[in-house]
Parts: sequence; structure tokens; C-alpha cells
Amino acid sequence: MIGEQKVVVIMPAYNAARTLEQTYTEIPHDIVDAVVLVDDCSDDNTVEIAKKIGITHIICHENNIGYGGNQKTCYRYALGLGADIIIMLHPDYQYTPKLIPAMVSLISSELYPVVLGSRILGGGALRGGMPRYKYIANRLLTAIQNLLIGQKLSEYHTGFRAIKSTVLQNINFGANSNDFLFDNQMISQIFIAGYEIAEVTCPTKYFEDASSISFRRSLRYGIGVVLVSLMHWINQRKLMKFEIYQNKNK
Repeated sequence: MIGEQKVVVIMPAYNAARTLEQTYTEIPHDIVDAVVLVDDCSDDNTVEIAKKIGITHIICHENNIGYGGNQKTCYRYALGLGADIIIMLHPDYQYTPKLIPAMVSLISSELYPVVLGSRILGGGALRGGMPRYKYIANRLLTAIQNLLIGQKLSEYHTGFRAIKSTVLQNINFGANSNDFLFDNQMISQIFIAGYEIAEVTCPTKYFEDASSISFRRSLRYGIGVVLVSLMHWINQRKLMKFEIYQNKNK
């Protein structure tokens, strides 16, 4: 708890048994009120490990619905808990939970409503083991996105973020993809809704147990990212309206 604000960490999990405990241990539990793990029908013992280390909010999907679908469950559950600030943290230990206090502080002090952990700021991505082809693709896609969206983020492809609950309540994240494109759609929605996004330098670790996607899916993801940015550009100029930018709560 930060002041009167409830802080909830959400972890979208899939086959995270080997790294879950290490990730959970580094969470600053003195300021975090609850940790939520949503297991997307893992093949390993992720759920058993979660129970063993003391995670009390565990949701299990009966079928694998994808990374984006998992996040939808995470966010809805956190909002149901009455969260004021929600931290989305991958349980694969690619992003350090030690940054949570800094990210929460930026939101609780009302400086920014959304904070991203950037692997690019500070040049830590390559030092942390990011494959060079992924780094080049990240930089190219980010340049295209900044041009079309009209922003200056260092990257759009991080899986580590803190967000104020009121932001979630004012974007239609339920209309987003159930796959990896979810993150980029959400950032686009946040900007369309008029919110600012801050970034903090995030050291990153790439290793065998860290999550990854195949080259073919990466290529499909890249094409999808460009299309989302084009949709943003079109919607911003009121040439066409898209469902993902229509807030169902209003």
C-alpha cells in the first residue's frame, strides 16, 4: 500500500515453473498488497509452485487463450480486487521486480498514469543478451511507431508496465488481440485516450527459460504492429473509427 492506494502485481504465466519463485522473491512485498497469477493452461507445475511460495490469488484457464487473453483476465481480476495501481510483471524473470517501487512512485505521486520498463534506455538490451536481430527489429518497429503515433518512446515492446486503474477503466482493452499484439494495442489506446506514458531504464536478462516466440510469429507480430500504428494514425485523424478505441464504459 502506498498511502491510500492499493498496489497489485499481476503475472500472466505460461510454463513459468523454473523462474516463478525467483521472480516472486524479488517483488517488494512491503508496498505490494496482492500478487495475482493467471496460468494459461501450462504444461509444467507452474500452479503448484505458485501455491508453494504463497501466492493466494491464482486463476487457471482451462484452455490456452494466449498472452493477450491472459492479460485481460489479469487486469479484470486486479480491478475486481480494487487495485489503484497495477503492475504487469512477467514471471520468467526477464524483467527485474526491483524497479516496482520506482514505477509505483511515478504513478502515486501523480506525475504519470502509466510507466513502462524500457530495455532500450541506457543500452542494456544487448548487454542483457537480447539477440541482435531482435534488437534491430525492435529499433526499426519503434521508429515506425513513433512516426505514425506521434510519440517518442524508446520502445513499444516491453512486457513490464505499471498502470493506474482509471486508465484501464477508460480504454477498451477487452477488444484487443488475445495474442502478443495486445501490448501494442494497449499503448495505442492509452495515447488515443489522452494519457502520457513515462519510461524507466530496465535491465533485462535473456536466457533459456525466458519467454520467446518463433521467427515466423515474430514476423507476423511485426506486421501486426505496423497495422496497429496505421490504425492509430487513421483514427487520430478521424478518417475511420475502430472498435479498440471505443470505450465501452462510457
